[in-house]
Amino acid sequence: MAAADGETVALRTEVAALRLRVLELQRENQRLAQIASTCTCGCKEDTVPPSPVASANLYGCDQEVHKGKPHECTSSVHDCNGSVGGHSDVPKIRRNRANRTGHQVGTVSHCQKRLIALKIMYFGQRFYGFASEAQTEPTIESEIFKALERARLLVSSRKDSCYSRCGRTDKGVSATGQVISLYLRSNMKDAGGNTLDEGSEIDYVRVLNKSLPRDIRVIGWCPVAADFLARFSCLGREYKYLFWKGDLDTSKMQKAASKFIGEHDFRNFCKMDATNVSNYKRRITDFDISACDQRSNDDELWAMTIKGSAFLWHQVRCMVAVLFLIGQGLESPFVVESLLDITKSPRKPQYTMAPELPLILRSCLFDKVSFMCSSGASQALIEHFKDEYHQYMLQAAIFYEALSCLSIPEPNSFESHQKKRNHIPLISRQTEPSYEERTAKVKAKSAVLS
Repeated sequence: MAAADGETVALRTEVAALRLRVLELQRENQRLAQIASTCTCGCKEDTVPPSPVASANLYGCDQEVHKGKPHECTSSVHDCNGSVGGHSDVPKIRRNRANRTGHQVGTVSHCQKRLIALKIMYFGQRFYGFASEAQTEPTIESEIFKALERARLLVSSRKDSCYSRCGRTDKGVSATGQVISLYLRSNMKDAGGNTLDEGSEIDYVRVLNKSLPRDIRVIGWCPVAADFLARFSCLGREYKYLFWKGDLDTSKMQKAASKFIGEHDFRNFCKMDATNVSNYKRRITDFDISACDQRSNDDELWAMTIKGSAFLWHQVRCMVAVLFLIGQGLESPFVVESLLDITKSPRKPQYTMAPELPLILRSCLFDKVSFMCSSGASQALIEHFKDEYHQYMLQAAIFYEALSCLSIPEPNSFESHQKKRNHIPLISRQTEPSYEERTAKVKAKSAVLS
């Protein structure tokens, strides 16, 4: 009986404590409500017409020519002249736990915004490509948006930020000149248009690089006009593919590479996507193969530099693969002409495309876009790249040390001769389905589903 009385007293004491806590919370709620009612922060919405432009490209750098009207954002503008970090008025953050990439989204909802183009460098070895649609992480894009959220630079969701990317590089591919555009928070009272005011604006390069992983860096930014889209405003792209010369006949490779220049149908030099792409004509403006003035293990580093207005999915790696076969003496330079003639070769022969690691999206060309970087941020970038370069050189030295412990056999000319004997010419190989066969299959499948 005494034990029951003791439990009753304890429960009554706990209930009394809970009542006191409820009263304290009610008083705190009233105090916060009073503060909120006296707040004078203005909130003026400026609705912008919805975008007529489709979502960002699905494959490669560019698949189809954009024929829509200028792209405009659908998010609203809020008056707030806050700066990133250290501002006394902490901006409100809207959290969205249903984000597809699995991390919380923090957006500053009471700030001025402006359309910004960012120039980005990344070393792609550990990433599953640039775009995050594949649902596999890490991707460069997912890391960039995590950094934007941590820095509180987003003024709306990714969907409403008018985000556009110039190119969608594949798994393992790197870039020194990738470009994206989107609306970001701004310190400018009148942040519209593409007015340059580096001194009073947020140092986007410095702020973002503090939040990005070491193998991704923003190297420049530029305010752009409201109709700017990183994908469709791009006038040209430049790729570079690095390789060791070895025994390759680079003169034959250059002779064959020159046949790519001009407008051609590249369906035999890409991964065909008949569902989304109907036009496989692309224009190559320059294709140069030259030495890089770097040597290692009695070999010389070379590079293929390819310039064009737009590229198909895996187009560069397919062109490089065929050129390597030519450089090895396994194919004639004239095989390029045969594969570009879709009347003679309507189906792509089966061959393995070149590895992804040596491929770099070197630059993207725009009209009246001049990327800038503050002196402090520029110096930090130089020190960062020097440090990364030294770290990778140390790793290379370790592998070279291991190599020096082995006895290297003499070159076997028989193996090279045997490889040529076993080689099946591209024109004689089994082929993939043609574009017409692929589209017929897609239509038949759609008819069954309907």
